[in-house]
Amino acid sequence: MSEFNENVESIKNLFEHPDSLGVFTKEELIEFEQEKKILTLKKGDEIIQEGATPKGIYCIIKGTAKLFKIGFNGKEQILRFANAGDIIGYRSILSQESFGASATAMNPTEIYYIPEKFFLRLLELNPKLAFDILQRIAKDLGEYARTITYLAQKTVRERLAEVLLLLEAKLGTDKDGFINISLTREEMANLIGTATESAIRLISEFKTDELIEVEGRKIKILDHHKLTKLGHVIL
Repeated sequence: MSEFNENVESIKNLFEHPDSLGVFTKEELIEFEQEKKILTLKKGDEIIQEGATPKGIYCIIKGTAKLFKIGFNGKEQILRFANAGDIIGYRSILSQESFGASATAMNPTEIYYIPEKFFLRLLELNPKLAFDILQRIAKDLGEYARTITYLAQKTVRERLAEVLLLLEAKLGTDKDGFINISLTREEMANLIGTATESAIRLISEFKTDELIEVEGRKIKILDHHKLTKLGHVIL
């Protein structure tokens, strides 16, 4: 799992102790206290909607969210996952564009919502945070590029191997070694760009080959070396 670094702590401090930063007037502090929100979400609750106008950023404190687009056929294409320490919505704020994707909670999730004007003010006054946001944008673009590449060039079997490894690397595992996310077979199919029936068959094959262990919707990787070789993955 990702951890809060110094710059994400700046966002937490903005939310929890805005007066300690010494950058806002009394009037602005009153406005900020009125507009900031703590969002407590359950699985499936919407965070942002593709095409909507951004009004602030969302900093995940606890839980996991999926970012996805809806294709012309009405199916989801999952782009990436965000978990504790990740920020949603900043790219659209900086580019002054509508949200390019939707995001929903994957499990019980807690989020700090910070209005746009206060986030931008913090960026102006905190070069380290501004640089961190640039790094995050670069990493996000890398994830999107990798998604496009494996959907276009890899077989479905190779995609599943890579996705399982990436999920483990991004989200970590529980005490029993299972990846810290519960995905339906349809969600897994959308993630690797195939039909639900194909995803079910491949997961069963991976289980039979002793590459993974399956317990309901939870998956544990048993053979990282073989999956890495199968998916031609460089982590």
